[in-house]
Amino acid sequence: MLINLLLAIAVISLNVLLFYYLYFFLKLNKKPISKSGFHKPISIIICAKNEADNLKKFLPKVLEQDYPEFEVVVVNDQSTDGTAAILKNFEKSYPKLVIVTIDKHIKHWPGKKFALTLGIKTANHEYLLLTDADCLPNSSNWAKQMSSNFNNSEIVLGFGGYKKRKGLLNKIIRFDTFNVAKQYLSYALAGVTYMGVGRNIAYKKSLFFENKGFAKHLHIPSGDDDLFIQEVANKDNVSVEIVTDAHTTSTVIERWKDWSYQKRRHITTAPLYKTKFKILLAVYPYAQFFFWTAIIILFVLKVPIAITTTILGLKLLTSYLINYKPMKQLNTIDLYWIHPIYEVMYLLVQGFFVLLNVVNKPKKWSR
Repeated sequence: MLINLLLAIAVISLNVLLFYYLYFFLKLNKKPISKSGFHKPISIIICAKNEADNLKKFLPKVLEQDYPEFEVVVVNDQSTDGTAAILKNFEKSYPKLVIVTIDKHIKHWPGKKFALTLGIKTANHEYLLLTDADCLPNSSNWAKQMSSNFNNSEIVLGFGGYKKRKGLLNKIIRFDTFNVAKQYLSYALAGVTYMGVGRNIAYKKSLFFENKGFAKHLHIPSGDDDLFIQEVANKDNVSVEIVTDAHTTSTVIERWKDWSYQKRRHITTAPLYKTKFKILLAVYPYAQFFFWTAIIILFVLKVPIAITTTILGLKLLTSYLINYKPMKQLNTIDLYWIHPIYEVMYLLVQGFFVLLNVVNKPKKWSR
Protein backbone atom coordinates (compact mmCIF):
# COMPACT_ATOMS: atom_id res chain seq x y z
CA MET A 1 0.00 0.00 0.00
CA LEU A 2 2.75 2.45 1.01
CA ILE A 3 4.86 1.54 -2.01
CA ASN A 4 1.93 2.07 -4.39
CA LEU A 5 1.23 5.45 -2.81
CA LEU A 6 4.88 6.50 -3.13
CA LEU A 7 4.98 5.35 -6.75
CA ALA A 8 1.83 7.35 -7.49
CA ILE A 9 3.34 10.45 -5.85
CA ALA A 10 6.58 10.02 -7.81
CA VAL A 11 4.78 9.56 -11.14
CA ILE A 12 2.33 12.45 -10.62
CA SER A 13 5.14 14.75 -9.47
CA LEU A 14 7.26 13.71 -12.44
CA ASN A 15 4.44 14.57 -14.85
CA VAL A 16 4.09 18.01 -13.26
CA LEU A 17 7.84 18.58 -13.58
CA LEU A 18 7.83 17.42 -17.19
CA PHE A 19 5.06 19.93 -17.92
CA TYR A 20 7.18 22.76 -16.48
CA TYR A 21 10.27 21.56 -18.35
CA LEU A 22 8.59 21.18 -21.72
CA TYR A 23 6.07 24.02 -21.63
CA PHE A 24 8.06 26.71 -19.81
CA PHE A 25 11.79 25.99 -19.49
CA LEU A 26 12.23 24.67 -23.02
CA LYS A 27 11.41 28.17 -24.27
CA LEU A 28 14.80 29.42 -23.06
CA ASN A 29 16.47 26.90 -25.36
CA LYS A 30 14.61 28.37 -28.31
CA LYS A 31 15.12 32.05 -27.43
CA PRO A 32 16.47 33.82 -30.57
CA ILE A 33 19.27 36.39 -30.31
CA SER A 34 17.90 39.94 -30.33
CA LYS A 35 18.92 41.99 -33.32
CA SER A 36 20.49 45.39 -32.80
CA GLY A 37 19.27 48.49 -34.57
CA PHE A 38 17.80 50.51 -31.71
CA HIS A 39 19.69 53.80 -31.38
CA LYS A 40 17.41 56.11 -29.42
CA PRO A 41 18.91 57.84 -26.36
CA ILE A 42 18.74 55.94 -23.07
CA SER A 43 19.18 56.75 -19.40
CA ILE A 44 21.05 54.27 -17.21
CA ILE A 45 19.97 54.55 -13.56
CA ILE A 46 21.90 53.39 -10.50
CA CYS A 47 20.89 53.85 -6.87
CA ALA A 48 23.83 53.92 -4.45
CA LYS A 49 23.87 53.87 -0.66
CA ASN A 50 27.36 53.61 0.82
CA GLU A 51 28.72 52.09 -2.37
CA ALA A 52 31.99 54.03 -2.71
CA ASP A 53 34.19 50.97 -3.30
CA ASN A 54 31.81 49.40 -5.83
CA LEU A 55 31.31 52.66 -7.71
CA LYS A 56 35.04 53.15 -7.96
CA LYS A 57 35.47 49.68 -9.47
CA PHE A 58 32.36 49.29 -11.62
CA LEU A 59 30.97 52.71 -12.60
CA PRO A 60 33.61 53.39 -15.32
CA LYS A 61 32.48 50.25 -17.18
CA VAL A 62 28.94 51.64 -17.21
CA LEU A 63 30.04 55.13 -18.27
CA GLU A 64 32.15 53.71 -21.10
CA GLN A 65 29.41 51.71 -22.82
CA ASP A 66 29.49 51.55 -26.61
CA TYR A 67 26.20 53.30 -27.28
CA PRO A 68 25.43 56.35 -29.46
CA GLU A 69 23.74 58.58 -26.87
CA PHE A 70 23.17 57.89 -23.19
CA GLU A 71 23.46 59.32 -19.70
CA VAL A 72 24.16 57.61 -16.38
CA VAL A 73 22.05 58.88 -13.50
CA VAL A 74 23.48 57.89 -10.11
CA VAL A 75 21.33 58.59 -7.05
CA ASN A 76 23.40 59.01 -3.89
CA ASP A 77 20.93 57.81 -1.27
CA GLN A 78 22.16 59.44 1.96
CA SER A 79 25.55 57.73 1.85
CA THR A 80 27.88 58.24 4.81
CA ASP A 81 31.02 56.84 3.18
CA GLY A 82 33.03 58.36 0.33
CA THR A 83 30.31 57.94 -2.30
CA ALA A 84 29.81 61.70 -2.81
CA ALA A 85 33.54 62.32 -3.33
CA ILE A 86 33.87 59.39 -5.75
CA LEU A 87 30.94 60.65 -7.83
CA LYS A 88 32.27 64.23 -7.88
CA ASN A 89 35.61 62.96 -9.10
CA PHE A 90 34.00 60.90 -11.88
CA GLU A 91 31.87 63.89 -12.88
CA LYS A 92 35.01 65.76 -13.92
CA SER A 93 35.99 63.05 -16.42
CA TYR A 94 32.58 61.80 -17.60
CA PRO A 95 30.12 64.39 -18.90
CA LYS A 96 27.53 61.61 -19.27
CA LEU A 97 27.30 61.29 -15.47
CA VAL A 98 24.32 62.92 -13.73
CA ILE A 99 24.38 62.96 -9.92
CA VAL A 100 21.27 63.12 -7.77
CA THR A 101 21.80 63.51 -4.02
CA ILE A 102 19.26 62.72 -1.32
CA ASP A 103 20.10 64.83 1.72
CA LYS A 104 20.46 63.19 5.11
CA HIS A 105 17.54 65.10 6.66
CA ILE A 106 15.02 63.71 4.15
CA LYS A 107 12.99 60.82 5.59
CA HIS A 108 11.74 58.12 3.26
CA TRP A 109 10.64 54.50 3.30
CA PRO A 110 13.38 51.84 3.56
CA GLY A 111 14.57 50.27 0.31
CA LYS A 112 15.48 51.99 -2.92
CA LYS A 113 12.07 52.92 -4.35
CA PHE A 114 12.30 56.58 -3.33
CA ALA A 115 15.82 56.89 -4.74
CA LEU A 116 14.83 55.05 -7.90
CA THR A 117 11.82 57.31 -8.39
CA LEU A 118 14.04 60.41 -8.13
CA GLY A 119 16.44 58.90 -10.62
CA ILE A 120 13.64 58.18 -13.08
CA LYS A 121 12.23 61.70 -12.68
CA THR A 122 15.68 63.14 -13.32
CA ALA A 123 16.31 60.98 -16.40
CA ASN A 124 16.21 62.98 -19.63
CA HIS A 125 15.32 60.06 -21.89
CA GLU A 126 12.27 57.84 -22.38
CA TYR A 127 14.14 54.54 -22.37
CA LEU A 128 15.56 53.45 -19.00
CA LEU A 129 18.15 50.79 -18.21
CA LEU A 130 18.52 49.93 -14.51
CA THR A 131 21.31 48.24 -12.62
CA ASP A 132 22.93 48.31 -9.16
CA ALA A 133 26.13 49.89 -7.92
CA ASP A 134 27.73 46.50 -7.26
CA CYS A 135 27.06 45.24 -10.80
CA LEU A 136 29.64 45.05 -13.57
CA PRO A 137 28.37 44.91 -17.17
CA ASN A 138 29.78 41.85 -18.93
CA SER A 139 30.79 43.89 -21.96
CA SER A 140 30.81 47.36 -23.51
CA ASN A 141 27.80 46.19 -25.54
CA TRP A 142 25.59 45.64 -22.49
CA ALA A 143 23.52 48.80 -23.03
CA LYS A 144 23.28 48.19 -26.76
CA GLN A 145 22.17 44.57 -26.39
CA MET A 146 19.60 45.26 -23.69
CA SER A 147 18.21 48.31 -25.48
CA SER A 148 17.86 46.48 -28.79
CA ASN A 149 14.74 44.84 -27.35
CA PHE A 150 12.97 48.20 -27.18
CA ASN A 151 12.25 47.79 -30.88
CA ASN A 152 9.39 45.47 -29.93
CA SER A 153 8.82 45.90 -26.20
CA GLU A 154 8.30 48.31 -23.33
CA ILE A 155 9.99 46.06 -20.74
CA VAL A 156 13.27 44.13 -21.08
CA LEU A 157 14.21 41.45 -18.56
CA GLY A 158 17.93 40.72 -18.32
CA PHE A 159 20.13 38.44 -16.26
CA GLY A 160 22.21 39.53 -13.29
CA GLY A 161 24.62 36.85 -12.14
CA TYR A 162 27.22 36.56 -9.41
CA LYS A 163 30.97 36.20 -9.66
CA LYS A 164 32.29 32.64 -9.52
CA ARG A 165 34.41 31.84 -6.49
CA LYS A 166 35.42 28.82 -4.44
CA GLY A 167 33.19 27.42 -1.72
CA LEU A 168 29.78 25.83 -1.25
CA LEU A 169 28.01 29.13 -0.50
CA ASN A 170 29.10 30.56 -3.84
CA LYS A 171 27.75 27.51 -5.67
CA ILE A 172 24.45 27.62 -3.80
CA ILE A 173 24.01 31.34 -4.51
CA ARG A 174 24.83 30.93 -8.19
CA PHE A 175 22.50 27.95 -8.53
CA ASP A 176 19.77 29.91 -6.75
CA THR A 177 20.33 32.81 -9.14
CA PHE A 178 20.14 30.46 -12.13
CA ASN A 179 17.01 28.76 -10.79
CA VAL A 180 15.21 32.07 -10.20
CA ALA A 181 16.29 33.38 -13.63
CA LYS A 182 15.22 30.19 -15.39
CA GLN A 183 11.74 30.66 -13.97
CA TYR A 184 11.14 34.39 -14.45
CA LEU A 185 12.66 34.39 -17.95
CA SER A 186 10.79 31.26 -19.08
CA TYR A 187 7.49 32.41 -17.65
CA ALA A 188 7.93 35.77 -19.38
CA LEU A 189 8.50 34.01 -22.69
CA ALA A 190 5.26 32.12 -22.03
CA GLY A 191 3.40 35.40 -21.48
CA VAL A 192 3.16 35.22 -17.67
CA THR A 193 5.71 37.77 -16.49
CA TYR A 194 5.94 38.07 -12.73
CA MET A 195 9.33 39.70 -12.07
CA GLY A 196 12.71 40.88 -13.27
CA VAL A 197 15.84 41.71 -11.30
CA GLY A 198 16.94 45.24 -10.41
CA ARG A 199 20.50 44.25 -11.30
CA ASN A 200 19.57 44.22 -15.00
CA ILE A 201 16.20 45.45 -16.22
CA ALA A 202 14.91 48.07 -18.64
CA TYR A 203 11.59 49.77 -19.25
CA LYS A 204 10.06 52.95 -20.61
CA LYS A 205 9.79 56.05 -18.44
CA SER A 206 6.23 56.70 -19.61
CA LEU A 207 5.22 53.19 -18.51
CA PHE A 208 6.51 53.96 -15.01
CA PHE A 209 4.52 57.19 -14.67
CA GLU A 210 1.37 55.82 -16.29
CA ASN A 211 1.37 53.28 -13.47
CA LYS A 212 2.07 56.04 -10.88
CA GLY A 213 5.40 54.43 -10.16
CA PHE A 214 5.58 52.39 -6.97
CA ALA A 215 2.61 54.16 -5.34
CA LYS A 216 0.69 50.97 -4.57
CA HIS A 217 3.51 49.43 -2.57
CA LEU A 218 5.81 52.32 -1.69
CA HIS A 219 5.71 51.33 2.00
CA ILE A 220 7.20 47.89 1.22
CA PRO A 221 11.04 47.90 1.06
CA SER A 222 11.20 45.42 -1.85
CA GLY A 223 8.93 45.04 -4.86
CA ASP A 224 10.53 47.45 -7.33
CA ASP A 225 11.41 44.55 -9.63
CA ASP A 226 8.53 42.14 -9.02
CA LEU A 227 5.38 43.87 -7.72
CA PHE A 228 5.91 46.76 -10.13
CA ILE A 229 6.59 44.45 -13.08
CA GLN A 230 3.43 42.46 -12.32
CA GLU A 231 1.45 45.69 -12.52
CA VAL A 232 2.77 46.86 -15.89
CA ALA A 233 3.65 43.68 -17.81
CA ASN A 234 1.41 41.88 -20.25
CA LYS A 235 1.97 39.13 -22.81
CA ASP A 236 2.78 41.65 -25.57
CA ASN A 237 5.07 44.25 -23.98
CA VAL A 238 7.92 42.15 -22.51
CA SER A 239 11.17 40.89 -24.04
CA VAL A 240 13.86 38.67 -22.56
CA GLU A 241 17.61 39.13 -23.13
CA ILE A 242 20.03 36.36 -22.13
CA VAL A 243 23.12 36.66 -24.37
CA THR A 244 26.35 36.85 -22.37
CA ASP A 245 27.20 40.39 -23.51
CA ALA A 246 23.95 41.61 -21.93
CA HIS A 247 24.60 40.14 -18.47
CA THR A 248 25.73 41.98 -15.37
CA THR A 249 27.87 40.34 -12.70
CA SER A 250 27.71 41.22 -9.01
CA THR A 251 30.17 40.72 -6.19
CA VAL A 252 28.95 37.66 -4.38
CA ILE A 253 27.88 37.59 -0.74
CA GLU A 254 30.51 35.86 1.38
CA ARG A 255 28.62 35.05 4.59
CA TRP A 256 25.74 32.62 5.01
CA LYS A 257 23.86 34.91 7.40
CA ASP A 258 24.00 37.84 4.95
CA TRP A 259 22.67 35.73 2.08
CA SER A 260 20.02 34.22 4.36
CA TYR A 261 18.81 37.67 5.37
CA GLN A 262 18.71 38.84 1.76
CA LYS A 263 16.70 35.81 0.61
CA ARG A 264 14.32 36.04 3.56
CA ARG A 265 13.79 39.72 2.84
CA HIS A 266 12.90 38.98 -0.78
CA ILE A 267 10.45 36.27 0.26
CA THR A 268 8.39 38.83 2.20
CA THR A 269 6.87 40.21 -1.04
CA ALA A 270 5.58 36.80 -2.19
CA PRO A 271 2.26 37.02 -0.25
CA LEU A 272 1.45 40.17 -2.26
CA TYR A 273 1.78 38.40 -5.63
CA LYS A 274 -1.27 37.85 -7.79
CA THR A 275 -2.96 34.50 -7.15
CA LYS A 276 -1.99 33.03 -10.51
CA PHE A 277 1.68 33.74 -9.82
CA LYS A 278 1.46 32.26 -6.33
CA ILE A 279 0.09 29.04 -7.80
CA LEU A 280 2.58 28.97 -10.66
CA LEU A 281 5.54 29.49 -8.32
CA ALA A 282 4.31 27.08 -5.63
CA VAL A 283 3.45 24.05 -7.77
CA TYR A 284 6.96 23.61 -9.22
CA PRO A 285 8.94 23.42 -5.93
CA TYR A 286 6.24 21.28 -4.31
CA ALA A 287 6.42 18.87 -7.23
CA GLN A 288 10.22 18.76 -6.80
CA PHE A 289 9.87 18.15 -3.08
CA PHE A 290 7.33 15.33 -3.42
CA PHE A 291 9.28 13.74 -6.27
CA TRP A 292 12.60 13.61 -4.45
CA THR A 293 10.99 12.55 -1.16
CA ALA A 294 9.12 9.68 -2.82
CA ILE A 295 12.17 8.57 -4.82
CA ILE A 296 14.47 8.55 -1.80
CA ILE A 297 11.99 6.58 0.31
CA LEU A 298 11.46 4.08 -2.54
CA PHE A 299 15.19 3.47 -2.72
CA VAL A 300 15.35 3.04 1.07
CA LEU A 301 12.49 0.52 0.94
CA LYS A 302 14.38 -1.36 -1.78
CA VAL A 303 11.53 -1.34 -4.29
CA PRO A 304 12.52 -3.24 -7.46
CA ILE A 305 15.38 -1.14 -8.78
CA ALA A 306 14.10 -1.10 -12.37
CA ILE A 307 10.93 0.80 -11.47
CA THR A 308 12.54 3.48 -9.32
CA THR A 309 15.51 3.88 -11.65
CA THR A 310 13.24 4.33 -14.66
CA ILE A 311 11.26 7.10 -12.98
CA LEU A 312 14.41 8.82 -11.72
CA GLY A 313 16.20 8.34 -15.04
CA LEU A 314 13.40 10.01 -17.00
CA LYS A 315 13.47 12.99 -14.66
CA LEU A 316 17.26 13.34 -14.81
CA LEU A 317 17.45 12.88 -18.57
CA THR A 318 14.87 15.61 -19.17
CA SER A 319 16.54 17.90 -16.66
CA TYR A 320 19.97 17.48 -18.23
CA LEU A 321 18.64 18.02 -21.76
CA ILE A 322 16.55 21.09 -20.86
CA ASN A 323 19.10 22.76 -18.56
CA TYR A 324 22.26 22.45 -20.64
CA LYS A 325 21.81 25.47 -22.90
CA PRO A 326 20.35 27.83 -20.22
CA MET A 327 23.09 26.91 -17.73
CA LYS A 328 25.69 27.59 -20.41
CA GLN A 329 24.12 30.92 -21.37
CA LEU A 330 23.68 31.98 -17.74
CA ASN A 331 27.25 31.11 -16.71
CA THR A 332 26.49 28.18 -14.41
CA ILE A 333 27.69 25.37 -16.66
CA ASP A 334 30.26 24.40 -14.02
CA LEU A 335 27.32 23.22 -11.89
CA TYR A 336 25.72 21.26 -14.72
CA TRP A 337 26.73 17.66 -13.99
CA ILE A 338 25.72 17.73 -10.35
CA HIS A 339 22.88 20.24 -10.63
CA PRO A 340 20.30 17.67 -9.33
CA ILE A 341 22.21 17.64 -6.04
CA TYR A 342 22.09 21.43 -5.88
CA GLU A 343 18.39 21.20 -6.70
CA VAL A 344 17.77 19.10 -3.57
CA MET A 345 20.01 21.33 -1.44
CA TYR A 346 18.25 24.43 -2.75
CA LEU A 347 14.85 23.00 -1.83
CA LEU A 348 16.01 22.37 1.73
CA VAL A 349 17.57 25.82 2.10
CA GLN A 350 14.59 27.62 0.59
CA GLY A 351 12.21 25.68 2.82
CA PHE A 352 14.30 26.63 5.84
CA PHE A 353 14.12 30.33 4.91
CA VAL A 354 10.33 30.14 4.57
CA LEU A 355 10.05 28.53 8.01
CA LEU A 356 12.28 31.22 9.53
CA ASN A 357 10.04 33.92 8.06
CA VAL A 358 6.98 32.28 9.61
CA VAL A 359 8.65 32.61 13.02
CA ASN A 360 10.27 36.02 12.52
CA LYS A 361 10.15 38.11 9.35
CA PRO A 362 13.01 40.53 8.58
CA LYS A 363 11.97 43.98 9.78
CA LYS A 364 14.84 45.99 8.36
CA TRP A 365 15.99 46.47 4.77
CA SER A 366 19.58 45.64 5.67
CA ARG A 367 21.34 44.01 8.60
